[in-house]
Amino acid sequence: MRIIVVGAGGTIGSAVADELAQRHEVIRVGRHTEPAVDLTDEDSIRALYRATGPVDAVIACTGAVAFKPLAELTHQDFIDGFADKGMGQIDLVRIGAQELEGPVSYTLTTGVLAQNPIETGTVASAVNGALESFVTAAATQLPAGSRINAVSPNVLAEAPGFHEFFPGFPPVAAKDVALAFVRSVEGVETGRTFQVF
Repeated sequence: MRIIVVGAGGTIGSAVADELAQRHEVIRVGRHTEPAVDLTDEDSIRALYRATGPVDAVIACTGAVAFKPLAELTHQDFIDGFADKGMGQIDLVRIGAQELEGPVSYTLTTGVLAQNPIETGTVASAVNGALESFVTAAATQLPAGSRINAVSPNVLAEAPGFHEFFPGFPPVAAKDVALAFVRSVEGVETGRTFQVF
C-alpha cells in the first residue's frame, strides 16, 4: 500500500510511519517536508493529494490545542484548537474524498481526554470528542469502499513533561499506539475509535 502519514516527524507519527514502512510505501509529510502540507489551508491539502497521486491510506498524527484551566481559556483558544486539530483533520478527509480515486482508509488522532477530562484539557476534550463523532458520521458517507477510524491514545510515555497533568493515567508507549494505526489501515473496521490506554 501507499500511505500518507501527516505529522510523521512527531512522536506518534514517526512511530506509525516506522511501523508501516516495514510493509508499505510510506510518504512522510509535515509542514516542511517535500511534499509538504499545512492542514489549516485547504489549497495546501489539495496540493498534497495532487503531488502524491493515488494512495491507499491517509493518516493524521497532528494537531495543537491550548492546555489551560477553563477560567483562563478564551474564545480564541477554542477557535484555534478546532481550526488546527479539528478542522485540519476533517479537511484532510473531506478533501481526500474529492481528490483521491479508489477506496482510501483514513485514520485520525484524538486522545484520552475525549472521555476522561483533566483540569487543563477542556479544549482537547471538546476537539477530540468532535473528531470521534465526525468519524462515526463520516463512515456512513465516504465513497464506496473507503473507511475511516480514529486512534485515541493515553498520555505518551515519551512525553514525561505532560505526566504531572495526567494524574493516575498510565502512560503508553508510542510503539503501542502505532499498532492501533496498523489495525485501522490494514484491518476492515470503519467508524471506530481505537482507544490505547
